[in-house]
Amino acid sequence: MAAHRYAVRLDWSGARGTGTTGYRAYGREHVLRAPGKPDIGGSADPQFHGDAAAWNPEELLVGALSACHMLWFLHLAAEAGVVVTAYADAAEGVMETTPDGSGRFTGVTLRPAVTTRDPAEPAHLTALHAAAHERCFVANSMNFPVVITPASESA
Repeated sequence: MAAHRYAVRLDWSGARGTGTTGYRAYGREHVLRAPGKPDIGGSADPQFHGDAAAWNPEELLVGALSACHMLWFLHLAAEAGVVVTAYADAAEGVMETTPDGSGRFTGVTLRPAVTTRDPAEPAHLTALHAAAHERCFVANSMNFPVVITPASESA
C-alpha cells in the first residue's frame, strides 16, 4: 500500500486586535494555502458567525466528495470507452448540531448529471457510478452515508 501525503497551511486572520477575548470578538476568516496553488479564503458558516461570501469547511467537505466521485467516474468511463462530454453535480450535505454546539454530518447526496457522446445503457452508467463510489478516497474516509443519484443523457 502506498502512502500519499497532502500538506496544507492554514493562516487565521480574524484576531481583530483582541483575539479570542469573547465568542463574538474574533473573526472566523482564514486562508488555506498549498505550494503552487491559489489560496482559498475561508470562514465559518454564517450560522456560526462566519462570512457567507467565503467557503466554509462544511462546503469544502461536500465539494471534496463531489470532486472525488467525478474524477473516478471520468477515469472509469474513459477505461470503459464511454465518452463523457459534460458532467455537473448538485451535491448536498446534511449536518446536525447538538445542544452543546457540536455536530456531525448525517449524509451527503451527490446528484451527478452526465452527458455522453453516444447513447450509453443506463445500467452501464449506473455501474460506473457505483464503481467510482467504491474507489473514491474521500467517500471511503467518511463515517456517514454518501448516496449517489445519477442522471444521464446523450448529446
